Amino acid sequence: MSYTLAIYQRLMGVAHALAPGLLKRRVRQGKEHPERFTERLGKTTTPRPEGPLIWFHGVSVGESLSALPVIVVLAEERPDLRVLITSATTTSADILAKRLPSGVIHQFAPIDTPQAVRSFLDHWRPDLAIFIESDIWPTQLRELTARGVPHALLSARITEKTFKGWQRFKRGMTTLLGGYALIMAQDKASEDRLTAMGVTPGRRANLKTVGAPLPVDPGALADLRRLIGKQFVYLAASTHYGEDGLIAKALEPALWGGDLLILAPRHPIRAGDIRADLESLGLKVAQRSMGEEVTSHTHVYLADTLGELGLFFSIADITIMGGSFLEGIGGHNPLEAARLGKAVITGPDTSNWGGIYSDLLHEDAGWRVQGPTELGFLLSQLRKHPEAVRAADQKAIALSGREANTLDVVWAALVPLLPKAAP
Repeated sequence: MSYTLAIYQRLMGVAHALAPGLLKRRVRQGKEHPERFTERLGKTTTPRPEGPLIWFHGVSVGESLSALPVIVVLAEERPDLRVLITSATTTSADILAKRLPSGVIHQFAPIDTPQAVRSFLDHWRPDLAIFIESDIWPTQLRELTARGVPHALLSARITEKTFKGWQRFKRGMTTLLGGYALIMAQDKASEDRLTAMGVTPGRRANLKTVGAPLPVDPGALADLRRLIGKQFVYLAASTHYGEDGLIAKALEPALWGGDLLILAPRHPIRAGDIRADLESLGLKVAQRSMGEEVTSHTHVYLADTLGELGLFFSIADITIMGGSFLEGIGGHNPLEAARLGKAVITGPDTSNWGGIYSDLLHEDAGWRVQGPTELGFLLSQLRKHPEAVRAADQKAIALSGREANTLDVVWAALVPLLPKAAP
């Protein structure tokens, strides 16, 4: 073990004593589940099922949802295996509760202290651990290696910032990365950075390009169409706090002219703050969670619910993708919209989805703007030229179907790591 990793282990061991108090504070802030926060300490009341168990981990919504296609194949091909998935955010837990296949167990991921990780692993005893994207925690990886548990990193996304950070602890990071039995990079840039760290990745594969269209309840869609009527609809999807007002301001002329903005925030817990900000602009807001009606005088329909994004994509005339107008977020998955036949407008920061947005823009299946002024101008032009939107929509749905073999590639790479099936 490198000197750096040894120091890290010791510091995290000491920090564990402070963890319960910090987690309780996060509960009060709405960042941890009030009844399940002890899972972050590796403690649980959920029994481990009998038989071999595969552990998946995705830190937040996008990562954990991208694991679902693999979990579905696993259930079909190896019904003898049990599945556990962990994530670190309350939003991801809420969404997974609605989307996980029957029998799959969700837990909150343990914090990276030796005490929490050992407690977690002692209880769940995984036979294989599969991490998604870039959530690399030294204690977890070292403990898995020490126990002889194979682990894989799928859709590995290594940003330039992460890579530069690794250079300060290169020996320790190379040791940790070398413990993986399989690493599959999601793009060439990540592949090159892994190679520079002395790692030989497997075939390139991005799980976020895999997946069926988001679910759309036909009855709910019909109800929403009746609610909205003939209004022209803009959708701002997966927005982060601060983007809501920015997008609404860019749309003010259209909203005052009778069009409607559906605002679907990434974190509905901020709905009260978002509504107050919008009403301070003089806009009339109807809130979905409160069952409020949309009238011809409504400017914004605040869609502060979970699991209905497919519904809002389906009804939108023009879609704006959030997470891209503020620094440090990196955008969200445009394929969720594309699979439902919708091109998207994005802001300048799409660093989390660089490869996909590059393809999307190259194919004229979407648009990028640099800020609210450009956004307002583009929206006004697209409103006048619906044929341009329809053409981009067709290209978006075509692009979304191109990665059809990604799941097969990932599954073929995972099969040798799975526990052997009983005769």
